[in-house]
Formats: sequence, C-alpha cells, structure tokens
Amino acid sequence: MKRDITPSNRERVMREDDFIVSKTDLKGRITYGNRIFIEFSGYTEQELLGSQHNIIRHPDMPRAVFKLLWDKLAQKQEVFAYVKNMSKDGGFYWVFANVTPSYDHAGNVIGYLSVRRKPKPDVVPLVADLYRAMLAEEARAGARDAMAASGALLNKILAEKGVGYDEFILTL
Repeated sequence: MKRDITPSNRERVMREDDFIVSKTDLKGRITYGNRIFIEFSGYTEQELLGSQHNIIRHPDMPRAVFKLLWDKLAQKQEVFAYVKNMSKDGGFYWVFANVTPSYDHAGNVIGYLSVRRKPKPDVVPLVADLYRAMLAEEARAGARDAMAASGALLNKILAEKGVGYDEFILTL
C-alpha cells in the first residue's frame, strides 16, 4: 500500500492498560494486528494485513534505529525501542516496543511479534532529542551514508555513557 501522508502535530497518547500487538512474516508484512493497533494506526484491518509494517513509520524516526532492530532480530534476539509511529491521518503516537522473533516447532524463525505499550512520559522528550540529533546526522551525511552516520552518533553516545544499547533503553 502506497501512502502519501503529511505528518501533523496531532498526538494520540496510549492509555495505561493499552497493548498494541502485531505480527509480521519474515519480510515485515503484517499478518495480525489487535484492535488497539487498528485503533491507533487509523487503518482498517484489511488495509493493514499484507502491508509492510513500515506503513506506520514516522519520518521522525532515524534509520539507524530500524537497522539496529533488524540486526538484533537477525541474531534471534529480542529488541526494545522507543518508537514514534504515524497514523493514517498524519497524527503520531509514541510507544515502548518489544519485538521478538516467532518460531515454528522446529525452532525456525517464521516471523516477528511486536508488543507495544505506553512509554514513560518523562522519557519521550529525551528520546525525541536523541532521534532529532540522529536525523541531523543523517541529513548532514546524505542519503548514501545516513544510516552509518546516525548509527555512529548513537554508538558514540552509548560509549560515553559506558553502556550497551539494551542497558541504555531499559534504564531510561
């Protein structure tokens, strides 16, 4: 599904008891979305099923965050991340996401499961600032080197703090 959506400043805030759940196949195509996912995305179930999960990708998200996510999943590891998503109407909503591989009975990865909940409100501005800095690095480096540049900035920040990505995210 091709989309031409203009981001807006309309924020939707998840409720304390909300859990957004979705499943994808190995290529990132949505195979399941719960009613909260449908509600926050603004898409119908029919529009979501079979679409790439990046249908809700907000342009304020640095490429390096998704590279990190896919790299960890490729190593059969779960990943936690703060993510700004975009609804069909251009609005946005922040989530604290946990993405993990799904396995068949033989132990083969067959897709991915993502469970998102309301992020800590005091952490969102910190993460938004980090993502803005990473996006600035992407813009400075140009399209070809954007991902490497924002990833290098993230790695520099982690090294300065003396923590790995998981420890950084989980202790915010």
